[in-house]
Amino acid sequence: MLTGKQKRYLRSLAHHLDPIFQVGKAGVNEAQLRSISEALDVRELVKISILTSCEDDRFEVSEALASGTGAELVQTIGKTVVLYKQAREEKDRKIQLP
Repeated sequence: MLTGKQKRYLRSLAHHLDPIFQVGKAGVNEAQLRSISEALDVRELVKISILTSCEDDRFEVSEALASGTGAELVQTIGKTVVLYKQAREEKDRKIQLP
């Protein structure tokens, strides 16, 4: 569980990132969760955009993404979701949380 200070720090890091995944009309599926999980293992912090064609509620989509990948939900703002998952190995960690 992330503290408010940690979420604020991660939001500041994510501000400059471009979304690397999109959730569209089909919603969240297993292949997409697998791809996002692999990206989280490498990057630790990813930004995902929810397209206007997605019929699901944006908060439900963000919760499904977080629970499906085992990541922490940092922020849902507008149609953008930010997820964080700490690297398993300490040597692979790129982000040091305050």
